[in-house]
Amino acid sequence: MATSTSRHIRWVAVALATLACSTIVTAEKPADIAAIHGRIQFVTSFPDYTVKVVDAFADLHVKVVESFPDGPGKWQIVESFPDYRIQFVDSFPDFTIRYVESFPGVP
Repeated sequence: MATSTSRHIRWVAVALATLACSTIVTAEKPADIAAIHGRIQFVTSFPDYTVKVVDAFADLHVKVVESFPDGPGKWQIVESFPDYRIQFVDSFPDFTIRYVESFPGVP
């Protein structure tokens, strides 16, 4: 009887340890900002990413385009059917952007 109980306790301990490790591994990863391009919608709630606009030392240089947003940092602003939803914040952004006229992408 004691061995059955100790096996059960050991199994529960292993299961809990596995669950704890999987929670740590699946924690939120930093954004791959080079992949964020395409049709962008600005929202006030439920964003895919939160962003802060800065004048220097940005994580991503963004060029707003009217068509062919097919490279890193090229954003086409839309009102519906976005690839990504972006919310502007003043603190604790996922990443920072700077608007540019040329050379969009990761600096």
